[in-house]
Amino acid sequence: METYRPRRSVLYVPASNDKALAKIAQLSCDAVIIDLEDAVAPTDKIAAREKLAGIFANLPDTAGRRCEMVVRVNALSSEWGADDLAAVAKAEPDGILLPKVDTPRDVLEVGDVLDDNFAPDSVKLWAMIETPKAMLNIGAIAELGRDPASRLDCFIAGTNDLIKDTGVLATPDRAYLLPWLMQMLLAARAGGLDMLDGVFNDFRDQDAFARECTQAAAMGFDGKTLIHPSQIEAANHAFAPSAQALAEARAVKDAFALAQNSGKGVIALNGRMVERLHLAQAEKLLAKAAAIGA
Repeated sequence: METYRPRRSVLYVPASNDKALAKIAQLSCDAVIIDLEDAVAPTDKIAAREKLAGIFANLPDTAGRRCEMVVRVNALSSEWGADDLAAVAKAEPDGILLPKVDTPRDVLEVGDVLDDNFAPDSVKLWAMIETPKAMLNIGAIAELGRDPASRLDCFIAGTNDLIKDTGVLATPDRAYLLPWLMQMLLAARAGGLDMLDGVFNDFRDQDAFARECTQAAAMGFDGKTLIHPSQIEAANHAFAPSAQALAEARAVKDAFALAQNSGKGVIALNGRMVERLHLAQAEKLLAKAAAIGA
């Protein structure tokens, strides 16, 4: 079975913020996105990019395990994009987050650049889904996840940009965003990709943030992108399996392990029908729990 890599809490850290960068090793988030794009002013972008080599020279160890390290570059179409990508390829992070992905070609072109620069296959691509055009092409973009050569590994919902570009009303329950979020989730699963929810802007409102995390977890998202370290704990809790879910998963696994159930496709467990697909779900949940120490 493929090793599970948790992405419950994924924190943006501006590459221009030395104070925030210094605290990465102390954080309990599953992944960090070193941001060269939105969080960095145009006048600071070159200096921020030049910090990458130092940042990745000694990757931080978080809570006894190294958190996943990703870099968000500027779009290739921008004046900084090509140089960003060249610098990131040398740093060899776990992933490169591409903003404003509109079509499969946007992903494939970056993959070609990485291949030409001999970046190892372990450097994966993440895609921001944040434009109307991306939503219209979501299925074709996600399908790249089935081809390892594309490097595509994860989608992130760019909810702020979608709201800006479409003009939908941003309500606390996200009623007008939910259809698009579910469409992203469905496409991601069809492509074998992880799916992360967008950011919650008011980091002081912890209760509302926790509700949004709970909503995203119920929708099937793997985790949430964060703008402040104070959001990490709530995200880790919301996207971790509950004690009840783990108990049910262990019961399913143990039942199929019994000699009398060997080779059976369907069994009865506590008065309900359980199939092999439920065993696969149980094993995935238990692998997730093991990875996060639950």
